[in-house]
Amino acid sequence: MANELAIVTGASSGIGLSLAKELAGRGYDLVICSAGDRLAPVADSLQGNGTEVVSIQVDLATRDGVEQLWQEVQSLDRPVAIACINAGVGVGGLFAETSLDEELKMVELNCSGTVHLAKHVIKDMLKHGTGKILFTASIAGEMVAPREAVYAATKAFVLSFAHSVRYELRESNITVTALQPGPTDTDFFHRAGMDNTQVGQEGKSESQPGDVAHQGIEALLAGKGHVYAASTKTKLEGMLANVVPGAVKGAMHEKMAKPMAQ
Repeated sequence: MANELAIVTGASSGIGLSLAKELAGRGYDLVICSAGDRLAPVADSLQGNGTEVVSIQVDLATRDGVEQLWQEVQSLDRPVAIACINAGVGVGGLFAETSLDEELKMVELNCSGTVHLAKHVIKDMLKHGTGKILFTASIAGEMVAPREAVYAATKAFVLSFAHSVRYELRESNITVTALQPGPTDTDFFHRAGMDNTQVGQEGKSESQPGDVAHQGIEALLAGKGHVYAASTKTKLEGMLANVVPGAVKGAMHEKMAKPMAQ
């Protein structure tokens, strides 16, 4: 039998790359997508052991980018068994001081691009009667997050969207899982301009992207609604997210996200 097909967005590094590796190791063919130049060597590294990899370099923060990705997926004429809608970016800093252009671009990728691609994926899966979707949200989506106000809001959007779509599809053979990592050892904090913060220097060492991806795919294949990944601290924060007062969560996040003294 031919391998089943999986899509992974934001696959050139970090959690997305680890999701792609996890799926390749489980025998899935891959369509990987990213806007960055690192995608081609990643595709080469994932080839082997019978795994076919198609790489598509597009900007999913744009409608044209999402449409180009989906057209190329359709050209394969294969049903999508798994879609890991993972692409996302962050912007750190006080909202009054951060770049509006960067934040709107983040909303376009994290929210609009997610909805746009999910629309195509879900319609395709309904047509074929089966499928599994993983949305990369964040523990930040349940937090009061000073200095990451817009980022956390985008992840709250993704989390709510995933839970709601999962309910809509409850009588189908399609499952939806929200992956909620905490700080993870990727280049996320560097790209968000948060190198000189406690979370950028220390907190991200709590989880490795391979562990996050493994727990995410395990939850996806089991049909779970969400998973907090991967550190014990993240899992505890998730359990307490709706119990701890907002002011306390805000103070905790502020300490981690503010610039450190020089």
